[in-house]
Amino acid sequence: MNAHQPDRLTKEQYDVDVLEEEGYLSDLIVYNDDVNTFDHVIKCLIDICGHDAVQAEQCSIIIHYKGKCGVKRGEYEELRVMCEGLVDKGLSATIE
Repeated sequence: MNAHQPDRLTKEQYDVDVLEEEGYLSDLIVYNDDVNTFDHVIKCLIDICGHDAVQAEQCSIIIHYKGKCGVKRGEYEELRVMCEGLVDKGLSATIE
């Protein structure tokens, strides 16, 4: 048996343990539309996602010019509540 195998198994087990501890992260994506104003999107990101004003404004600009923006990263259940809140306010949002 190679002396290096235990180190390799330990590293692999460490990687698995870290992934299990952190959980799988998803992204909350907001899409551009022709209905909502910048002010409405900014207010929603502040109220629902906990963004500060600068972060919300930057995300709204990215949404407008790029067509979408990942506005939050986290565990699915946490993002699901935010996504539903954004959709309830008329925004187009999904979790990926």
